[in-house]
Amino acid sequence: MAADAVPPLFAEALIFLGATVIAVPLARRLGLGSVVGYIGAGLAIGPYALNAFGSADHILPVAELGVVLLLFVIGLELDAARLWRMRRDIIGLGAAQVLVTGALLFSLVGLAGLALPVALVAGLGLALSSTAFALQILQERGKLATPYGQRGFAILLFQDIAIVPLLALVSILSPVTQGPGGGSVLGEIGFTVLAVVAVIVTGRFLISPIFLFLARTRAREVMLAAALLVALGSAGVMHMVGLSMALGAFLAGVLLAESSFRHALEADIEPFRSLLMGLFFVAVGMSLDLGLIGRQWYVVAVAVPALMLVKGLVLWGLARLFGSPNADALRIAVTLPQGGEFAFVVFSAATAQGILPGETANLLTATVIVSMVLTPVACLGLDWLAARLKASGGAHSAVESFDAATPTVLIVGFGRFGRTVAQVLTSEGLPVTAIDNHPDRLAYARQLGYRVYYGDATRADVLAAAGAREAALVALCVENEAVMAKAITAVRSLSPQARLYCRATNRSHALSLTRLGVDFQIRETFESGLAFGRAALIGLGLSPERVAQIEEDVRRRDEERMLLQLEQGEAAGNDRLHAVTPRGPARHAGTGSDQDP
Repeated sequence: MAADAVPPLFAEALIFLGATVIAVPLARRLGLGSVVGYIGAGLAIGPYALNAFGSADHILPVAELGVVLLLFVIGLELDAARLWRMRRDIIGLGAAQVLVTGALLFSLVGLAGLALPVALVAGLGLALSSTAFALQILQERGKLATPYGQRGFAILLFQDIAIVPLLALVSILSPVTQGPGGGSVLGEIGFTVLAVVAVIVTGRFLISPIFLFLARTRAREVMLAAALLVALGSAGVMHMVGLSMALGAFLAGVLLAESSFRHALEADIEPFRSLLMGLFFVAVGMSLDLGLIGRQWYVVAVAVPALMLVKGLVLWGLARLFGSPNADALRIAVTLPQGGEFAFVVFSAATAQGILPGETANLLTATVIVSMVLTPVACLGLDWLAARLKASGGAHSAVESFDAATPTVLIVGFGRFGRTVAQVLTSEGLPVTAIDNHPDRLAYARQLGYRVYYGDATRADVLAAAGAREAALVALCVENEAVMAKAITAVRSLSPQARLYCRATNRSHALSLTRLGVDFQIRETFESGLAFGRAALIGLGLSPERVAQIEEDVRRRDEERMLLQLEQGEAAGNDRLHAVTPRGPARHAGTGSDQDP
């Protein structure tokens, strides 16, 4: 019997994976970033090259989920208080960028001889930058948390909000449909407000208790399903009332940013986000009409540099006006000069409404995609310029400047031991983040004012989401020795420079930790025993000076024994501790019989 044909979906998946495995590493090797690699893969397998998939229309709806999940993850990193502090950049800088850039591009397109409605839609559509593209670049470079990264994100967030009035403008300009009546406008506003309130109430009061219940079941796959349900469900609710799906997912992420489960959610969703974002950029590459570019190459050759130059200058000038140093303003200018994915939505709507001719819409789309491809080149150019200036002693004008950062500490395990460590550190004003996989501890820790999140310390992705890469010190306060050993390996792979301080349960565990090369280990039973003995000696009338001498002698003898055991490789768990018999009045006859602490 003849073998069955390969299912189309399976064949398409193989082609997609094969193209990305080749193109993405090559692009990263050239310093262009993974996004250009994905676009190149889409271009190669698209309808204007190998034509392995046909049109990208059936891929884009699924691929857009990558943008949704990206905004959800970004929202998880921004709590409501932090978002409120960014309001000046979001409303002021973001609105100024869209209006000023849109006005300038509208004027340029009008000078090219296009009709007023066409110029208005084209100018405002091209004023939008690519949220997915710019954030991917910032994340790959590790700059999203920097001042210029946060300011750039504020601009992108306003642009996501601006898509709503832009689509309304398209309807108003349409020559084939009438604008909605006053009643329908009020109805749409009411549904929009109701949807936003529903997402806020659900995220604020219902989601955390649900995740707390799911965490007690210890079923990771159910937690993952719930995370996807929250992200996609909130996006779907916003889409139903005409808002951006990405904006809805971002709102849900912000509402969960104060939740104890934010790092676990981020770690669980990250693989899906990365895969779908790759699919999105592949679909963008497939949409690039090479035939059109070949026929109208001179238009694209003028439009792309004009777009990037105008947007770059406006971004630089406005960033400087809003207080950014020159270095940050330049970084923003070279990160956000491209057209954005929401421009595709505006142009498609304008074409359907009879405003944009099909050829013009395709030309604008090609301009957006080519500007995306050239953005990493602009970033590399600025890096090259900064390196040259630094070599010549003039780096202060173009390279980034950072304030002295306060060292951060990640505490793994927030039981009694971990809480005591946190109390000491926070008393000095050091920022502390903690993770624990016991759901019952989370609410209590929050009541004490600590930022404690649900997470598994053996998972590198959870540790990374909790900030292990940026932590100056990681305090491992868990009781389980096997868990601690896995956590040490994970932390070392993420952040070799972080100092590792560990809680040891007994002498055997302390020896194991020493062999693993941790920076500090302490046996809780040994230290508590010393404190108990010190108090007993003082209670018996010994002078504090004599008590200090005895304690020093005990510590010295213990340290010598530890070094001897390390050298001899003894099985410390089977050893017995001989009684320490200090010389002088405190001498005590007898031998100890307990296992070494």
